[in-house]
Amino acid sequence: MKKLFMASLLGSAIAFCTSAMAQDLKALEDAARKEGTVNSVGMPDAWANWKGTWEDLAKKYGLKHSDTDMSSAQEIAKFDAEKDNASADIGDVGAAFGPIAASKGVTQPYKPSTWDQVPAWAKDQDGHWALAYTGTIAFIINKDLVKEGERPSTWHDLEKGKYKVAIGDVGTAAQAANGVLAAAIAYKGDERNIEPGLQLFTKLAQQKRLSLANPTIQTLEKGEVEVGVVWDFNGLSYRDQIDPKRFEVLIPSDGSVTSGYTTIINKYAKHPNAAKLAREYIFSDAGQTNLAIGHARPIRAEHLKLPADVQAKLLPNAQYKAAQPIKDAAAWEATSKALPQQWQEQVIIEME
Repeated sequence: MKKLFMASLLGSAIAFCTSAMAQDLKALEDAARKEGTVNSVGMPDAWANWKGTWEDLAKKYGLKHSDTDMSSAQEIAKFDAEKDNASADIGDVGAAFGPIAASKGVTQPYKPSTWDQVPAWAKDQDGHWALAYTGTIAFIINKDLVKEGERPSTWHDLEKGKYKVAIGDVGTAAQAANGVLAAAIAYKGDERNIEPGLQLFTKLAQQKRLSLANPTIQTLEKGEVEVGVVWDFNGLSYRDQIDPKRFEVLIPSDGSVTSGYTTIINKYAKHPNAAKLAREYIFSDAGQTNLAIGHARPIRAEHLKLPADVQAKLLPNAQYKAAQPIKDAAAWEATSKALPQQWQEQVIIEME
């Protein structure tokens, strides 16, 4: 009898919470409709298919939208400088910049209804930031230039190849710096110890197999890159834009690093409810699917059933088994600041 009574109580509690959540969302929608506008920074139409989300928000809730593209640091500086004269409501910044924005006091919290499906490492416990999509360091391989039996699937494979490896400018590009960290992780290094990654690229430089070409859509299309080190979403986008049959994109199976991008809602937003509704939608199934259409791996990927044609734009979940998020953000910030000089003194010198 007690079990039946407890089950009844539990069922009633769940129903009450569900009803309360629905009422809260309805109130948020109504408030956002009254505001009528959401202005973003760093969320342009072409990046991660933000266009799909802005179009959906316009159709469903009548929200007008405008965006000004800028870097993560510029977004935070804008929020801080404008304060009560805010021209932006929401922004999209690199993972490392979420905590920075919160510490500067320029954000306001909002936890979407799918909050529990966002991994703990990918969100602020109070809701000031949460990664909506991730990037994991991958290889992009030109199959016309690298024969099937020689194509690498691990960092260790790079040591014995004959092809050149392009990583880009480690001194200025976050993608390239994270590539060094990913290699270090494969050789049992971490955010404090990237020496194993530096040693790999030093060896490639000594073998005259380190390419200084930046793996971009232009250099890939021209055939200037044999094997490139890129974010998975960049590699997949380049592959599909140039020729899906010409390139292979994969996560190295002996280790990689996962980072991502987080929305931040301006503390001083003129349209705070519209900004919160935008975040709510971004973390919904529909919003996460929009990101996947743009080749960005949704943070809720393991909880989604994507349409087959959309899933085909991403890599299989199984490829990410050896990838790990940055575990010590403070250590990586310090290490990455020292990396350009180490790269120059240890790796580039071997190319001269």
